[in-house]
This record gives sequence, C-alpha cells and structure tokens, in this order.
Amino acid sequence: MPFKSHDSYPFCQTKCALQSFAEKKKCCGTYFPSTFFPTPPLSWIVFIISAKSFSPVMAKRHLSLKDLATELNISISTVSRALKNHPDISPEITKKVQDLALARNYTPNPLAMGLLKQETRMIGVIVPDLVTHFYSSIISGIEEYAKSRGYFILLASSYESMEREIESVSNLLKARVDGMIVCLSKETDRFDHFLRLIENEIPLVFFDRLCLTDRVPCVAIDNKDAVEKIIRHFHEGGYRRIAFISGPTHLNISHDRVAGYLSGLQKAGLDFDPCLLRPCNMLVEEAIQITDDWLALPEPPDAIFGINDRIIFEVMKELRNRGIKIPEEVGVIGFADEFHATFSTPQLTSTMHPTREIGIKAAELFFKKMEDPEFVETVVLQAKLVVRESSVRSL
Repeated sequence: MPFKSHDSYPFCQTKCALQSFAEKKKCCGTYFPSTFFPTPPLSWIVFIISAKSFSPVMAKRHLSLKDLATELNISISTVSRALKNHPDISPEITKKVQDLALARNYTPNPLAMGLLKQETRMIGVIVPDLVTHFYSSIISGIEEYAKSRGYFILLASSYESMEREIESVSNLLKARVDGMIVCLSKETDRFDHFLRLIENEIPLVFFDRLCLTDRVPCVAIDNKDAVEKIIRHFHEGGYRRIAFISGPTHLNISHDRVAGYLSGLQKAGLDFDPCLLRPCNMLVEEAIQITDDWLALPEPPDAIFGINDRIIFEVMKELRNRGIKIPEEVGVIGFADEFHATFSTPQLTSTMHPTREIGIKAAELFFKKMEDPEFVETVVLQAKLVVRESSVRSL
C-alpha cells in the first residue's frame, strides 16, 4: 500500500511519512509516559481537558527528523537509523547526521522515536457544555459503554463556540485520544477541523447536532416526529395559535424541528403564520425579545414551545412578569426535559431525549468505526413528550 504524505497532517510536529492513523498517533501529540499515566483503574474513568490547556504559543517547535533529513537531502528513515548507529548506514552518512544533530541541538522527540506503542484507550468527547443534565447524561452513557470495553473518556467543552471547538479537537489529538465523539457547538457552520480527522482516518462520531452524515456515524433523535407530537398535544388541548422559537438556522436540529412544526400544523389542520416561527441563537435576551414581539401582535400566540428548556424558562418568566397565566392563557412546552423542569411553577411539559441511550449508541458506533474505517450509519432514536402542568389547561 502506498504511503500517505504526513506533511499535511495539521497537528503533527514530526512530519513523518506514515501509513495509517495507528502510526500517526505514535508520532503526534503530547507524550504521557507510562510511568505517569499507567493503564487507569476503572475508577479513573474521566479526565476533563480545557480548550486552552495546550496553547500553541506556549510551545517552541521541536526540531524534527524531517528537518535534519531535508537539510542533508536524505530520507527520514536514514536519519533515524544513522542516529542509532545502524550498520546499514555508511560511517560517512552517520557522521554527517550526528554532526548536524549536535550542531542543531537536536533532541529525540519521544513520539517520533516511537516510545509509545500501546493505545491510550482514551476517547475524546466534545460537548457544548458540561453542566446541563442533557449532556451529562449522554456523557454517562458514553462512559458506561467505553468502560465496558476497557476505555475511558477525556472531556472537553466548546462552550458553544466554534473557535473553542477547533481548539478542543487539536488539544484532544495532542493528548493522543484514539478518536472523538462530538456534539457540535451552536456556532459551528464550517467543518474543516472534522474533515482533517476523516482524511487522517481518525474515528469520529457525532450525536444530536450533526454534520457530514454521509461520512461519519451519527446518533440523533427523530426531531421531526418529536415536534409533531408537541403540535398534536397542543391541538388536542384546544390551543390554536402555536408559536415556535427555533435555533440557529444552520443546525440540523433546527431544520428538522421546523419541518416537524410545519407538518404538525398541517396534520392538525392549523394555518401556518410566519410571524409565529422565529429563530434564535439560544440567548436569553433573544427569547425575551421574541416573546415581547409575539405578545404585541393583534393575535398573540396561545401556545409557545422552544428549541430547549432554557429558552422556554425565560419565556415563562416573561409571561409571569406580564401577569399572563400558564397554561390557562398560554400553554408552554420545552425541549430536552432538563432536571429542573419539575421544579418550575407550573411544572414544565418537555420533550425527553433518551440521553443515556444516545451516549451508549454513540460509543457503540465509535468502536464499529475503529474496527471498520469505512463504517457509516445514522441511528435515529425516538423522544417522548412528558406532559406536565404547563401545557394542560384542565390541570
């Protein structure tokens, strides 16, 4: 099999001509000696990596074997063997290589010397945040399955920032993870950092917020069906002016939920009013402004649901501030069924994701991808509408 050029690998410091990701992983990243990071006991199952923990400005570029090889116009393998006094290399070449290495203050890179030959047994996991129940439950599912396979996870948060997501990808590679499981940030509308992983045969899985589904295994819920259930529930409860605060328009979850909104209205025999469909960037201020705009309409909505629970909690707060009764005057439904949905007044109806199952399925797909680099599959799970006080007038 012909060798792939390793020069284009964006995170490589040694720039070796390598043949596979398994070999690339031996040369790229941060070296964790086995005496420092032994094979972890099962209680050491999760590490958290900051997006800023490996700052590129902190490290001076290491002089590589390739640099020596380029200067002497010989192959990297010849340089490597000459530094080891290999008998197949002539004394003249050996002397030239060793003299140049001494003059340039070359010191062997442990990664380039192949001192790490065993897998790290780490899976990098990137999520938009580490505090919501939604993501923590999915992480638990990933961890559970990874643990059953003798792996542990290394966590990073994008904090809903594409820039931090890119940094996290780089940092996880430097930590020598065996691959990654990712939920996109709300800002992510370019995928070069993930394409590089794919091109270098690094196992990658997406969940919930997806991209590159024709090349990467994914796990999602049936967002269209989930929203149709919301519309049907509202309609059966006598609500007719149903408003939807959607998410950023480039995200797959927004596309699918808008499709469910439109089809749900059609199935219920309700007219679509463009004024009642508003995207937002998942910011509190936007949710408040959209609610104020709707309440100022000649015919305000009598039901509102949103892209997530956090947005809907702000809607509920604004409705209460205006003296509007929930659910008698306006019914309200969230999305994701966060833990505190039962602590609101009234208790919030919300769409419950099978979060633990999402995590387990994502991990299962990851190991399938490790075993078969050509493997691609999208698993679609069903969500459940958990009905509580905020959407039922009779309660």
